[in-house]
Amino acid sequence: MKILHRIFTGALLWIAASAPLQAADMPMTVVELYTSQGCSSCPPADAYLGKLAARPDVLALSFHVDYWDYIGWKDTFADPRYTARQRAFSVIFEQRYVYTPQMVVHGSYQVVGSDPDVIEDAIEKAREMPSVLVTLTEKDGGYEINLPGTANLKDIDVIAVFFDEKHETEIDRGENSGRKIANYNVVRDFKELLRWNGDARKIQFKNPHSKGNNCAVILQSALTGKIVGAAQLANK
Repeated sequence: MKILHRIFTGALLWIAASAPLQAADMPMTVVELYTSQGCSSCPPADAYLGKLAARPDVLALSFHVDYWDYIGWKDTFADPRYTARQRAFSVIFEQRYVYTPQMVVHGSYQVVGSDPDVIEDAIEKAREMPSVLVTLTEKDGGYEINLPGTANLKDIDVIAVFFDEKHETEIDRGENSGRKIANYNVVRDFKELLRWNGDARKIQFKNPHSKGNNCAVILQSALTGKIVGAAQLANK
């Protein structure tokens, strides 16, 4: 619990035991790919995430981890915070280790990132989960989140994610030496905005470090890691 306390929220987070949420009309399913430019088995997963990123019902995000950097190539998008996020999921899923490529679907399922059939099955299962229909718009040079009143929830983290649509990188060392790798929806930064207790409210924020040309919002429980809502805005 202390691990989740630090990584997901910075404070202990609980889902209220109450009646289930009503399913949203058009919920987005969040798919997080944990990948590395230094991993030779990752490019097929990177390519498949690119296909998922084109779907309007999926928020696909590439989190680049740093534990492959030691073998000769330092991933240009790796961040130890992303590795920490994956390790927190490994606690939730009771895994003894982390690996790439791994996809975490809606904070509820973990699958090998290069297995399309299993990935699609997890997405279908996640689609049946209760979801908050959160919206994200541009506002005064930044962004605004509109959260509906939802009495069934309390203590949910509101997380802003900033990402780039696509990057292509020439790799000259490590396992992928000589390859040109395409990465999609590459996370450049994320920020925990506040803890939400189900009250109707609007939240305004800006990109703190000007990294990432696109923005999304995720509503997530730190205790379970499960996602209860998400929205995406292309800021092009």
